[in-house]
Amino acid sequence: MDIIMYTDGASRGNPGPGGYGVVLMSGPYRREISEGFKQTTNNRMELLAVIVGLEALKKDGMDVTIYSDSQYVVNSVEKGWVWSWVKSGFKGKKNADLWKRFLIVYQKHKVKFIWIKGHNETPENERCDRLAVAAALNTDELHVDHGFLVQQQLEKSGMVSE
Repeated sequence: MDIIMYTDGASRGNPGPGGYGVVLMSGPYRREISEGFKQTTNNRMELLAVIVGLEALKKDGMDVTIYSDSQYVVNSVEKGWVWSWVKSGFKGKKNADLWKRFLIVYQKHKVKFIWIKGHNETPENERCDRLAVAAALNTDELHVDHGFLVQQQLEKSGMVSE
């Protein structure tokens, strides 16, 4: 059975409190996932939404179409940039922790990305946006994005530049 996934990430400031939202659909089934973090970036949340959505799938080898308004995520995969980052060991790349996590789950499925314009009244994309923003604003439930904290330290030391 084919899987349709919509994802979105948000941050209130960049960096700032952030969250992601995912809508998974397959036939009559629908699942929504969201989570918020105390300090993160929009790009981290966009990528984490995709990762969590793929990790939520119960079987390997699924045909998955992911709709995202993140050119960062979509272009990194569809234009093959991530494979050159793999070859360089992600040297100097931001979000290497998430890209490595993404590649593990990405390779378990047949994934196709479709970029969609954000805030264009696509119902599931709008729903993901609402989930992501609500998660970012839910100060009682915000988690620590440990990868972001490590990345900040690397940036201060000059080891990550982009």
